[in-house]
Amino acid sequence: MDDQTRIELEAAAFRRLRQHLIEDRPDVQNIDMMNLAGFCRNCLSRWYQEAANARGIEMGKDEAREIFYGMPMDEWKARHQTEATDDQKAAFDKSFRENVGPRD
Repeated sequence: MDDQTRIELEAAAFRRLRQHLIEDRPDVQNIDMMNLAGFCRNCLSRWYQEAANARGIEMGKDEAREIFYGMPMDEWKARHQTEATDDQKAAFDKSFRENVGPRD
């Protein structure tokens, strides 16, 4: 497989993953994804931002999230996120440290 085809297939897989997480399964909570898989929608938007920045495209966290979510983060939260339990929050703190690093 040539590099261009590989890149196009990877991009298609990313777009399908985004569709699944944003359109097909918005009910799945970010905190549960992070606790189970070590990444969530916010991680994907951060990786998108990092890739843009690495190519010299200036993009902040909020802009990357809006591109990934298709709406401002506050709107996504209001539509789809539920209040996390104390157990979910504790598991998240551990998962975040292990997968992302210390929280600011």
